[in-house]
Amino acid sequence: MALPADRHPSASHYDIVIVGAGPVGLMLSTCLARWGYKIKHIDNRAEPTPTGRADGIQPRSLDLLRNMGLKSAIMAHKPARVYEVAFWDPPKSGKGIVRTGTWASCPSFIDARYPFTTLLHQGLIERVFIGDLEKNGTHIQRPWTIKGFKSDEKADPDYPVTVDLEHVDGTAKETVKAKYLFGGEGARSFIRDQLKIGIRHKDPIAYVWGVMDGVVKTDFPDIKMKCTIHSAHGSIMVIPRENNMVRLYIQIASSTDPDFNPRKTATAEEVQAAAKRILQPYTIEWERIEWYSVYPIGQGISDRYTLDHRVFLGGDACHTHSPKAGQGMNTAFLDALNLAWKIHAVEAGFAKRSLLETYEPERKEVAEALLAFDNKYAKLFSQRPPAANEIHAASAQADADQNSAAENEFIKTFKESCEFTSGYGVFYKANAINWSPSHPAQSPVVHPKSTKLVPGRLLRIADVTRVVDANVVHLEQEIPLNGAFRIFVFAGKLSVTARALRDFADNLAKRGSFYTVYARPDAATVSHHEQHNPHSHFFTICTVFAAQRPEIEISRDVPPLLARYRDHVYADDRWDRRVPDAKAAAHAKMGFDEEKGGVVVVRPDGYVGIVVALEEGSATVDALNRYFGAFCTKKLGEVAAQL
Repeated sequence: MALPADRHPSASHYDIVIVGAGPVGLMLSTCLARWGYKIKHIDNRAEPTPTGRADGIQPRSLDLLRNMGLKSAIMAHKPARVYEVAFWDPPKSGKGIVRTGTWASCPSFIDARYPFTTLLHQGLIERVFIGDLEKNGTHIQRPWTIKGFKSDEKADPDYPVTVDLEHVDGTAKETVKAKYLFGGEGARSFIRDQLKIGIRHKDPIAYVWGVMDGVVKTDFPDIKMKCTIHSAHGSIMVIPRENNMVRLYIQIASSTDPDFNPRKTATAEEVQAAAKRILQPYTIEWERIEWYSVYPIGQGISDRYTLDHRVFLGGDACHTHSPKAGQGMNTAFLDALNLAWKIHAVEAGFAKRSLLETYEPERKEVAEALLAFDNKYAKLFSQRPPAANEIHAASAQADADQNSAAENEFIKTFKESCEFTSGYGVFYKANAINWSPSHPAQSPVVHPKSTKLVPGRLLRIADVTRVVDANVVHLEQEIPLNGAFRIFVFAGKLSVTARALRDFADNLAKRGSFYTVYARPDAATVSHHEQHNPHSHFFTICTVFAAQRPEIEISRDVPPLLARYRDHVYADDRWDRRVPDAKAAAHAKMGFDEEKGGVVVVRPDGYVGIVVALEEGSATVDALNRYFGAFCTKKLGEVAAQL
């Protein structure tokens, strides 16, 4: 695990230096602080974001925040929730605007816990993270900035990064040593510039946007909804906010304009006047303006996210795009989470350093997809207002999950965009941690044909009943974000899988198994009340039976090794509308036989790593040994047992 602070060579030695306390820096810092790392975290601002900036938390991000125990603190601010998006366009005859349709922000064909977008200004979100950091002994050093750095693993393999820091007024300086340096300072990243990493602009079209947060008085009926409004006088996007506020986005200029000037600006009064024209025949007045800004937006992506896997970039330092889809903060969160658990796995001695090489391709491919989507999304709403009948057809067809070759571009974009904007469309391609037919873990028991799970995609959500207390719980939320892999044993029918379950537990207990090789050295003295990591810091096990809760007796039906996780034994006895005829809905949603079950390994960030059949004998654990052996530091399986 992470070294205690007093075991570093000196007070000026750190596990990581994080530059920037926006969403990406705060998420990375929060994860690593919870897992015991010593962090130097600086920001060049004297205080957190006071107003404005990012404001949209998508459904997948809300899942993540709940898994971290931060959702309640964010929802305590009573943010706006967007369940539907309304479209307003010029009528076929006459002047003004009319509502041409609505659709769900997160349609029912997406299996989401929270089918809405949460809207709250970035400063309040930042403060939730900062409060959690302080509980874990990490404080953000303000207002400080980075002046220089160098990374030399040959000169110092343990702390290869030297970082020069300075107070923004120049009154104090500091030089520290670190294992890692992270640049989360935004689009004008000093660290990226010093590394001479370029930004490639995916779309040559650039835009200048005005954005205004304020409290308004209006007779426009959908002011509490997210709206895209097209009129003869221009286009505007309406975003409801907390405390009766509303955010308005208005495009001021485009590089397609004959007189385009990327430095074009507009006063708040000019944007208000434009909004009044666009909203006619409705009226709008401002009681107060909380924040106003004009800024150019271009679609850019960093050529690299790291050069040496010691100095990393994330968030807006890597990708910039329009604000229309509300993806900036959400993408930043997942950049940070992806890197955090991988640094932890390496520094805790579990994974080879090569695991860090998966950060850039996994997250850069997501950013590439985001920019491609953002371009398409912008054109869809800016150039061609959808007709009401098309909106209805898109919703109906998507809900029915039909795949007609005749579906038009609008319907296809609707389906793709909803999945992407919700966060559930993010996936990672094959590598050492995402199984594929080319992975070293090859066995007839790997990836059974019936499974609906896909390595590199999120685990499907499911409700189950916890056996020890009869609480109905969300299975995917039961293991908190603790840096450990999550092993879900879908144990099927008790009478059918009893032998296979015993064999699974017996083989886990063998000397060379991944589970035993990475056992906690203090396992014998761990508290009886430790729920998640009693045997190993790197694994948590859940066992789910296709049975009614009263039928399950943990002491009788669950092998002792698995029974130690008594708080993670469940009955798959909850009905689910997505599989209405299933007797064991969670098994069915994963694609497992309700009698035979199966095993799923989920990465610490919630994405499926590998799916394996639950078989009698050693085949199931043998396959998992091969899977973990592809990236772990120690020999596993029969070779390990012989050492």
